[in-house]
Amino acid sequence: MDIATLRAKHANHWSLATAIRALAMDSVQAAKSGHPGMPMGMADVATVLFQKHLKFDVSAPRWADRDRFILSAGHGSMLIYALLYLMGDKQVTLDQIKNFRQWGALTAGHPENFLIDAVETTTGPLGQGIANAVGFAMAEQSLQARFGAKVQDHRTWVIAGDGCLMEGISHEAIGLAGMQKLSKLIVLWDNNNITIDGRVTMSDITDQRARFAAAGWTVLHCDGHDPDDIDRAMTLAKGSDRPVFIDCKTIIGFGSPQKADTNSAHGSPLGDDEITATKAAYGWPHASFVIPADIKAAWEKIGARGAASRAEWEARQAALPANKRAEFERQMAGDAPKKLATAIRAFKKDVTEKAPKVATRKASEMVLAAVNPVMPETLGGSADLTGSNLTQTAGMGLFNAENRAGRYIHYGIREHGMAAAMNGIWLHGGSRPYGGTFFCFTDYARGAMRLSALMGVPAVYVMTHDSIGLGEDGPTHQPVEHLAICRATPNTWTFRPADVVETAEAWELALTTKTTPSVLALSRQNLPLLRKTHTNQNLTAKGGYVLEEAAGKRQVILMATGSEVEIALKARDLLQAEAIGTRVVSMPCMELFAAQEETYRRRVLPAGTVRVAVEAAVRQPWDRYLLGERGREAKAGFVGMEGFGASAPADQLYAEFGITPEAVVAKVKSLL
Repeated sequence: MDIATLRAKHANHWSLATAIRALAMDSVQAAKSGHPGMPMGMADVATVLFQKHLKFDVSAPRWADRDRFILSAGHGSMLIYALLYLMGDKQVTLDQIKNFRQWGALTAGHPENFLIDAVETTTGPLGQGIANAVGFAMAEQSLQARFGAKVQDHRTWVIAGDGCLMEGISHEAIGLAGMQKLSKLIVLWDNNNITIDGRVTMSDITDQRARFAAAGWTVLHCDGHDPDDIDRAMTLAKGSDRPVFIDCKTIIGFGSPQKADTNSAHGSPLGDDEITATKAAYGWPHASFVIPADIKAAWEKIGARGAASRAEWEARQAALPANKRAEFERQMAGDAPKKLATAIRAFKKDVTEKAPKVATRKASEMVLAAVNPVMPETLGGSADLTGSNLTQTAGMGLFNAENRAGRYIHYGIREHGMAAAMNGIWLHGGSRPYGGTFFCFTDYARGAMRLSALMGVPAVYVMTHDSIGLGEDGPTHQPVEHLAICRATPNTWTFRPADVVETAEAWELALTTKTTPSVLALSRQNLPLLRKTHTNQNLTAKGGYVLEEAAGKRQVILMATGSEVEIALKARDLLQAEAIGTRVVSMPCMELFAAQEETYRRRVLPAGTVRVAVEAAVRQPWDRYLLGERGREAKAGFVGMEGFGASAPADQLYAEFGITPEAVVAKVKSLL
């Protein structure tokens, strides 16, 4: 539909949508950077969505039963900022609109969930939003199964662009959503046939409608500039028994005389002259950032449209039994139940008495068997490695279209999609997600794991087969640099527990934080119990601690994690036999150790000794504790990996790569 027809047939709609377009042009121009074309192209779709379909109350952007709106095409951030300002969001003021992309502004270049309450998830890396949305939709269904449709009954709406659908993560996401029959998930495709380089057809000829249909979605289409047609498609979508993909045919930079339908409208300001010409074409005579009072009032009425639904929901909540309401509120707040600490303490005491020799992946399964019954909000899963990751425990049941009360998700071979879905599950509220794969395949999940850290999502990444200790699968599966990568990521806890007790403590920390994702790097090979004296104190919370003290004068400190702590202890025995006093420090989480006060770190790592770190991985993360923290190069050494692994039994690999007690002793002696 062209502008003249739109203005003639849909005058009120045209005024509402044009306000979005004007603010997008003005803000990008003022910032001297940004993406005006997408908000201009999708303004009609967004207007119909918010005016007629989205269950949303701008005065309460976090109420639990709102529809979720996810702007997967996050580069078009001015679309959501304009909508929020126009509807009267308390955070997104006109000053925020004017300061788009500037230091200190809430209106960042891409939408950030930790800056604005009404932004559901941080998007920008293309494809992440649509994959997050799968997690949102699963979380809604899980909560509905737990608490009933009167408590949770809403949809997840997504605006995605060509780039979102080209990214590989989208394939993982749409396949999972189709299999799960997530009928309350609706994706609105901004089909404008433009990317930064030019026409989409320069790089892609995928039939997206056929692709989504093949994945089990209902596929609809509409003219993205005809409000009646948009409304028709959205109305049909709400009646589907499967997830819905709506092909919204749009023109990027809609209305710009020179730049519409070109890549020039995509990622840079239109320019003052072009903005003037575009506003003339719109019949919009207002100065920059000026919205007429009647249009602003109309938008504010749209923003309040969901207030009645919210009030009805609050009345239903108030009528719930007090214990059910309290439990729902606890789960939505992300607070761990009081029973968790009791369960962990009892578990630690039991295993300290029984001293099992198990792989830490098995230890993790044992912990989960104690934890999952007291945390009904956990949603676990694996990327097709359940029998290896050991992430499923008795009584969880499978989450699928036939059983939304199930708590275990078969993600398939979709590491990236799994990680992004876990982000969405947490961001929705009400569930604690964890998911497993081989540690080496964090490479496949990396984009979403980084966003977990950026957004403060406490997803738990259960990463088993953590070293050359996995053996015969060889170097393609043996992580050597992955600990360094995870430890280098801000706001991430990387745990590598040495035994079943440290594994339990790591899980307790991972399940109680509300702001930090955790990576649990777990062994394939069996490891003995090293913490032989029970304590209720969570020593892993210190990040590093003295596991075994030196006998006699302390000359050496050995630092190690995971399976190499056993090696360090054996090396200590050999050194002590020669009257070389040796302390062993277990370092299950470097990030938590670095966060301790210096007085504690100084007690654990005092000056004046030889220091040797032992880990079946690359040295890089250890230099802080070998060369810094009162260490010095002349008295520091490392026993570990310098390159990739090989295919052989684990014991032989440790011997061939020189990660043995004897090698540690030799390294120490060379430094004394």
